[in-house]
Amino acid sequence: MENLNLEGSAKTPTVNFNAGDGTLELKGRSIPENSIEFYKPLNDWIDGYADAPKSATVVDVKLEYFNTSSSKCILDLFKQLESLDKQETKVQVNWYYEEDDEDMAEAGEDYEAIINLPFKMIEVEEI
Repeated sequence: MENLNLEGSAKTPTVNFNAGDGTLELKGRSIPENSIEFYKPLNDWIDGYADAPKSATVVDVKLEYFNTSSSKCILDLFKQLESLDKQETKVQVNWYYEEDDEDMAEAGEDYEAIINLPFKMIEVEEI
């Protein structure tokens, strides 16, 4: 399976989904014009990855900001990973947030409360 690598912009996050080692990374800002359109290839990639996942899948979320429509799309990604976790792979979510960014820390905690996946909250100086 091909990896999914998308260059980030001022409005879209950098995406590095690596099927070979089971690491999925979202990094940057997520405020695309059309969130559903932007996230569709990510959902499709996870669907394909689900056919032959690694025994452990690590999701690194290093977003400095995301808008409301992106939050729904991110939730959908987590739901896909949640169903994957119930099958053949253990999924670990690492939620990175800047030390003074209470909103992003809270967003990670909100996802953790909704989704049945292990979350690790990781405070960093800068994303």
